[in-house]
Amino acid sequence: MTGSDEIIFELTPQVLLKAYACGIFPMAESADDPGLFWIEPEARGILPLDEFHIPRRLARTVRCDAFEIRIDHDFEAVIAGCAGKGPGRVKTWINARIRRLYTELFELGHCHTVEAWQDGKLVGGLYGVRLGAAFFGESMFSHERDASKVALVHLVARLKVGGFRLLDTQFTTEHLRQFGAIDVDRRRYHLLLEPAIEADADFYRLGGGATGEEVLQSVSQTS
Repeated sequence: MTGSDEIIFELTPQVLLKAYACGIFPMAESADDPGLFWIEPEARGILPLDEFHIPRRLARTVRCDAFEIRIDHDFEAVIAGCAGKGPGRVKTWINARIRRLYTELFELGHCHTVEAWQDGKLVGGLYGVRLGAAFFGESMFSHERDASKVALVHLVARLKVGGFRLLDTQFTTEHLRQFGAIDVDRRRYHLLLEPAIEADADFYRLGGGATGEEVLQSVSQTS
């Protein structure tokens, strides 16, 4: 990541959306640190929607509908799950200000969740920000094997059906690279970002009751 500046003024959801439109986003050092920092990575992670790859075993899990997928059902529980400790994660960058800001974005319709439920319990999911035809993935969590991965597959299907052009992952990780995530430089990222945020897309075009088989078919379709 490149130079980051501490945010010393009170952020609003509107300022936050303008920051995303400029290619920057806020993070905190830890859950206990009240400060926020602007981040603009030199190498930006994206997941090309038409090159999304689903490992064979995961495709079987998606197809058998092992989880009930809900959309925008319980944002507070999802961000709490993302802020909690988990395997390989002993701390989080999601502090109280982040939770408040993104809750406000959710209430304005600019933040969405894809949630994996099992036996009436939330066991995994993700959330992110929508701006035009761009979706900025923020964080995911899982309490059951493959729960967040299945949520990601459902997200990609929803973005493809809804006409989205960009899925921003901020950074790439081994976890995301298995799905086809790549790094692009700042110039290339802005060439993708600018037309995406000016375009229209529909996050709800894919019905909430889509089966795993329908989701896999949507993911496999190319634009």
